Amino acid sequence: MSDCFIRNMQPEEYGLLKDFLYEAIFRPQGAPAPPYEIVNHPALRLYHEEFGSEKQDLALCAECRAEVVGAIWCRCMNGYGHVADDIPELAMAVKVPFRGRGIGKRLLQKLLDELKGRGCREVSLSVQKINFACELYRKAGFHTVRETEEEYIMVYRF
Repeated sequence: MSDCFIRNMQPEEYGLLKDFLYEAIFRPQGAPAPPYEIVNHPALRLYHEEFGSEKQDLALCAECRAEVVGAIWCRCMNGYGHVADDIPELAMAVKVPFRGRGIGKRLLQKLLDELKGRGCREVSLSVQKINFACELYRKAGFHTVRETEEEYIMVYRF
């Protein structure tokens, strides 16, 4: 979308990460949405709580017509896609009405460029096997390093 641009998320916008984390929770078509409070579960709070307090924390967003419609962020944490303590894990979401327009691809590429510029050697993620985003990650150069019955743990090496 030409009317959308990718930029660094400002510290005063970090509160939006909670909402984008909720958007990032994969739901198969027709499945009911979990309650919003799930983002406060200890395993999910890692992704947003006190974001910006660590040197490695990095967040970008997609803005369309003065609205933040997508976000990608990473930090070193022991999350679902953890592979090593010094490897950041990313999370990403685009609001439903804006999906399928290349925004996620642009967010991902910009984050990878930023991480490479910072001298990062790898970044990881966790994705549900039935999530259409698996193909996006594979095309970007991520490869599976571990899997569970439902998820792939993927890594991008710079």
